[in-house]
Amino acid sequence: MEEQTEEHKTTSLGKTLTGLGYALCVILAAVFIINMTMIVKSYMHPDRVPDFAGYKPFIVLSGSMEPAIMAGDLIVTKNIAPENVAVGDVISFRVENDIMVSHRVTEIQTAGGLSFLTKGDANIGMDAVNVRPETIEGLYIWRGAGLGKFAIFLQTPIGMLIFVITPLCLFIIYDIVSRGRRSKKKSAREAALEAELAALKSGQDVSKQ
Repeated sequence: MEEQTEEHKTTSLGKTLTGLGYALCVILAAVFIINMTMIVKSYMHPDRVPDFAGYKPFIVLSGSMEPAIMAGDLIVTKNIAPENVAVGDVISFRVENDIMVSHRVTEIQTAGGLSFLTKGDANIGMDAVNVRPETIEGLYIWRGAGLGKFAIFLQTPIGMLIFVITPLCLFIIYDIVSRGRRSKKKSAREAALEAELAALKSGQDVSKQ
């Protein structure tokens, strides 16, 4: 009975670890796919901000939106039609083509064409230039506190190796070893059953004699 209990505990632990391993594998695979997609897009279209299914991550470098958004945070925006932008929204937009800014919309102007007045929450004055619709990259929807530096490191070859490729390889190795152990246990049980059947058959032959 004690042996059966220990075997049951071992089996349950193995199933739990396997389930956690699969979940981790799915998460890491998703991170890998998203990261690689954005890296490829950044090389294919260097003049555009890379996205994944319309979502774009940005690393905040300044404190102009504190305390709502802090320097070093990672924020995510989603594509939005300019006409759907409302006062109070935080939008990410291009300044001088290669500089990205994420500020709050304070006023919408329609005279002479649609444009937006913006301001950083921590700034005293308004932004000097009106935001044109074609410069808008997305609407702010999510903030990851302090994840900006980690995101930068994750995009490096070493970061990809440590946090994505290595864990995936370790899980694959673990899965192969686990399958091998289960196969050996199955073979051992089958051999024991065959030996038991052979012993029973031998006993029956002896009784017939």
